[in-house]
Amino acid sequence: MSRQSSPILLTRPAAQGDRFAADLRDRFGGDIRIIDSALLAPRFLAPVLPQVRLKALIFTSETGVQGFQRIAAETIFSGVACAWCVGNRTAQAAREAGLQAVSAQGDVVALTAAIKAAGEMGPLLHLRGRDVRGDLVESLNSANIETYSAIVYAQEQQPLTPQALACLQAPGPVLVPLFSPRTASILRAALADVPLQADLWLAALSPAVAEAAEGMPRAGLAIAKRPDAGAMIETLQGLIAAGTQA
Repeated sequence: MSRQSSPILLTRPAAQGDRFAADLRDRFGGDIRIIDSALLAPRFLAPVLPQVRLKALIFTSETGVQGFQRIAAETIFSGVACAWCVGNRTAQAAREAGLQAVSAQGDVVALTAAIKAAGEMGPLLHLRGRDVRGDLVESLNSANIETYSAIVYAQEQQPLTPQALACLQAPGPVLVPLFSPRTASILRAALADVPLQADLWLAALSPAVAEAAEGMPRAGLAIAKRPDAGAMIETLQGLIAAGTQA
């Protein structure tokens, strides 16, 4: 990868983007060209919390864990030690926040299934962002698992950076890993106002992300075999090996 000259455009929120950039450099070498242009930035909120005695928490993002840490002193969290987490990264963040975390090692569907299979009865509290896909709380309540939600952050949309715009307006291949349907949708809309010259090679975290990228100008698209950072790096390497480099 030392001769890899085509840029990789990262649109993840800053914390996750920085970590993925470090993973890319570990895998491909320090001379890889990375352009950061986070399309979302979190704004943390003070939610209304249910007045119940919780048995466990649910996290579907690391940002949700960060939101929890800002309100962890609230009485409702006294004695709560367990957290159900969508994946390993989120579980690690929960452990660092002092919780005993269980990872579903997948997506929200896998998380819902794991909670049901464990025989949880609740009450559970999903600490989440303002914008989510699907309704985990409704699914669990329909299975007679008492579950509540609290919106602890909102992801605010950000414009493409000047560096990203310059990259997109220059001829040549650009690798674009996409980690969420919302980010894919934001980028698709933003590209409508860009005089695009680059050939975009998209790596989607999941079929849902690929679906959200429908209509985006692109030279090619590949979907990761698993919804995690390691699989995304493998997908990017596959795109490079397929001849996306100038």
